[in-house]
Amino acid sequence: MPDVRRDDAAPRARDVVCKSARIRVAEVGDGRPILLIHDFLSDHAEWAAVEGTLATRFRVLSVDLPGFGESEKPTPARFGYDFDRFADALVDVAGAFDAAPLHVCGHGLGAAIAIALAERHPSMARSVVLVSPPLFGSRPIAFARAAALPIVGPLVFKQLYGRRALAWHFRRDVFASGAPTAARLDTLFDAFNAPAAREAAGAALGALLDTRTLEARLGRVGCPALVVWGRKDVLAPAALAKRLVRALPNARLELLDCGHSPPEEMPERFGAMVLEFLSARRS
Repeated sequence: MPDVRRDDAAPRARDVVCKSARIRVAEVGDGRPILLIHDFLSDHAEWAAVEGTLATRFRVLSVDLPGFGESEKPTPARFGYDFDRFADALVDVAGAFDAAPLHVCGHGLGAAIAIALAERHPSMARSVVLVSPPLFGSRPIAFARAAALPIVGPLVFKQLYGRRALAWHFRRDVFASGAPTAARLDTLFDAFNAPAAREAAGAALGALLDTRTLEARLGRVGCPALVVWGRKDVLAPAALAKRLVRALPNARLELLDCGHSPPEEMPERFGAMVLEFLSARRS
């Protein structure tokens, strides 16, 4: 197992101004680049336990997606918050860092964006690591169906989804064992609680509730793919993993004994698995 990140190799933060948003990016390591894309309602810090492992051999770029974390939260009229708009923004990020082509690793929402990026910009992606993408009717959050109701759904999500609901989401739906710290939950809620952030999250949720168009494009993802899934995932059941692998032209599956977030619940195993997959692509 590679050494974990040293204190003198902490990520360097930088803002990139793309066509439609300012995006916060954390960079660490050298070598060929890998782009890490977080899940819905999260931020780039979800990769903190694995990016040091990856940085022993790769240049790691962890982003806060538009609307999340410390990135700008443009209105849905200015930024579409669909998979293709996110993918196009990340192409701009790769260009700003002179990091194309690159490996792409996404979790949940980030995995759906990684699929769109690889299909829409095939010359950009050397390979993709897809962690529990919310496809084939899986849920991005527990109350997804209620949030889809006209009028009432957006109102509940934008105005009434509070600190306790967010904590419940991560502690009961995302993590099968362990839990984020109180400080981590406070950081996530503070980033989410601004009106612009709630509006952005609501718009992104709309894309996550209907992924049929993205599913129809899976057969056009030509680069090698590693699909990673937690056996105890309650948001995206592990049975969907085999369906995804069958739909992709060049994919393999790894199952881990965890919930929805392998990089946070089993970081050592996840990091070693991804490193092995990327090293094979490099050689």
